[in-house]
Amino acid sequence: MGSREPSAEGAYRKRRYRSKQERRLIVEETLVPGVSVAIVARAHEVNANQVFHWRKLYQQGLLESDTEAAKLLPVRISEAIQSEPRYSRSVATATIQIDLGRAKLRLEGVSVAEVLRTIMERVLG
Repeated sequence: MGSREPSAEGAYRKRRYRSKQERRLIVEETLVPGVSVAIVARAHEVNANQVFHWRKLYQQGLLESDTEAAKLLPVRISEAIQSEPRYSRSVATATIQIDLGRAKLRLEGVSVAEVLRTIMERVLG
């Protein structure tokens, strides 16, 4: 019976589904210095080993909720881009810099149309 587990009384009950947000909140409780994972797990009626697994997923960034992944990022237009554009028959190139907090991505001399097409394909599928 894979979807059932015994309770303390010996009777069987269905496992409770935990959303990514619930799992993340439980994990964050365990990250407070001096807090016992076993006590937090017991308080939420979860096996401590399961919480340790969730902590590993949390550290890998895999407990981000789907709504967080869909949030828009702030965009800043630098002075160089704000100047009057010059068009020619050649392919337009630009420098794109994305600041992700812990990491930065900088693409120089890239084709704007090609980068936008690639990004849209990845985002929209």
